[in-house]
Amino acid sequence: MFEIPECLTLTRQMNRTLRGRTVARGSLGNSPHKFVWYNRKPAEFARLTRGRRVGTARARGRWMFLGLEPGYVLMLGECGGRVLHHPPGSAPPDRYHLLLAFEDGSALSVMTAMWGAMELRVQGHELEGKYLKDMRPTPVDRAFTLAYFTRLIDSLLEGRKRTVKGLLTQEQLIPGLGNAIAQDIMFRARLDPRRPLTELTPAQQRRLHGAIVRTVREVTRKGGRADEFDLHGKPGGYARIMDARAAGRPCPECGTRVSKIAYLGGACYFCPQCQQ
Repeated sequence: MFEIPECLTLTRQMNRTLRGRTVARGSLGNSPHKFVWYNRKPAEFARLTRGRRVGTARARGRWMFLGLEPGYVLMLGECGGRVLHHPPGSAPPDRYHLLLAFEDGSALSVMTAMWGAMELRVQGHELEGKYLKDMRPTPVDRAFTLAYFTRLIDSLLEGRKRTVKGLLTQEQLIPGLGNAIAQDIMFRARLDPRRPLTELTPAQQRRLHGAIVRTVREVTRKGGRADEFDLHGKPGGYARIMDARAAGRPCPECGTRVSKIAYLGGACYFCPQCQQ
């Protein structure tokens, strides 16, 4: 699943590689998948994309926006898999969930392994969807300050009980994060995934905020995680600290054996000594 560093990496590459190209043919998936959501019928998508020129790409949270000018925006959201550029003379994949073939012989294909939204919206209305309309600040936004972060935690304390992992991975309380990058954030913040938010001291809140911002910046700088791929099919350069390979091995900080637990819908990897 793409998280914010991968979305930022892909959209920056789109701006360098695709901008200005004209769509010769737009096609929705030839590989049926009940968990891929479209807002257009195949014939409508083909008609509306034909002749459009690729504009600016941008990312927000776990969503990518690609301008198709004039008048439309292609949106890829909450998905993973492969978003690939195919240079002129190279063949696009036989199976895809979305394909834009350009007049210069190049193409952009999208194939998700899990789920995702692939929508073509009228420009100016792209933020009206369910997951975008009221999106909170992301870790790369200027508004994601320590003051904002502490207010967010305070507001959550008034509702149901939440934990550190819940804050990082549930309901997109912090848009753009997911279970994968959250593991390293919690390790750097020295916090157990199950730690209740009600128990966090001001110092721990500052540490958690700093770990979020630093980890997102580092993963983005390295082009995403090593188990995800960029627009050109190359893996990212960020090797996660806490993942399946770390389970049962010594913690890189203290040497304690790394634990693995199932918690809040996914696996957690953490050091029981460092992460209290």
